[in-house]
Amino acid sequence: MPTQPWKSGPLGPRSCVNLNRALAPVLRFVSTENTPRQFPSRHRSAYPLIVQLSVVIITYNEEANIARTLASVQPLVADGKGEIIVVDSGSTDRTVEIARSFGAKVFVEEWKGYAAQKNSAIDKAGGDWILSLDADEEVEAVLAQEIQFLFTSPGKDQAARLGHLKKTRYTFTRQTWREFRRAAKQHGAAEKSVFIALTGYWVNRKNEFLGRWIRHGGFWPDPKLRLFRRGMALFEERAVHEDVHLTEGVSGHLRHALLHHSYPTLADYLDHMNRYSSLGAEMLIAKGPVRFSLFNIVVRPSATFLYNYVFRLGFLDGREGLLLHLYHAVYVSWKYSKAWELSRKKPT
Repeated sequence: MPTQPWKSGPLGPRSCVNLNRALAPVLRFVSTENTPRQFPSRHRSAYPLIVQLSVVIITYNEEANIARTLASVQPLVADGKGEIIVVDSGSTDRTVEIARSFGAKVFVEEWKGYAAQKNSAIDKAGGDWILSLDADEEVEAVLAQEIQFLFTSPGKDQAARLGHLKKTRYTFTRQTWREFRRAAKQHGAAEKSVFIALTGYWVNRKNEFLGRWIRHGGFWPDPKLRLFRRGMALFEERAVHEDVHLTEGVSGHLRHALLHHSYPTLADYLDHMNRYSSLGAEMLIAKGPVRFSLFNIVVRPSATFLYNYVFRLGFLDGREGLLLHLYHAVYVSWKYSKAWELSRKKPT
């Protein structure tokens, strides 16, 4: 691996690195003093080091995708460096067989919903850090190298530790610094120093539609919080569009991206939109009855298409961009139409 694989940005506030543990990534210490503090004991002892990284995936009939996904994470888990956790919801194809052939620990459970299923997979992880993936995602080789470098321990030598920091300081975004300042303010002026650890990392995602990488219309860079310390993040309990949130600490941002082989055919996309519009409709009526509305069923989808295809430059993605945004607008119409239909059937 090159000595300095990624360029660095400005260092920002004075800081030091605590890398006593092999897994500790870049940690920040914002202080009025220059004396570094150690990890709080509850972080050092709560999770004994069994493996470095746990890759967690939920699956259902993912025979066409799972081998590609698992092959892409082998550099991160090979030679005892990590583990793969797969929670399957009763696949009827070769998904489980393929997962086990890559050394994954497979658990078959009844479907509980996206967020609950993913949280179940997280609960089974034994690593200090977790990489949560969808079954149709792939870790780029350069992203795998970036994650490996992030978790590389430079040892106890202070110069090496500062060198490691300089090579990874690009992960500190403006949002990270705002979170640092907010945490420092919460501790109050009486605190001489505030120790803050990066407990999660955002990863950009390249979305493919009909074989084309969609670069406009809000589909790039599509950042997702996917790499986080165990016990410090959970998926929000939602029927659809579930997101993971940190419960403690501050997040950074990695430079390289996941590949999302999302919709290889129009049939796949329409099936996905049909399923997600039904789940979205259920979320809407959970807040109360939904009335029939021309605004929601006609105007809102049209405005969605205009915004994404024109103002967010979706038209630059060619024919694939047109079809993607056209049918995404149809999804919005379906969601509100189904919500109205469910409201009619719901007993008063």
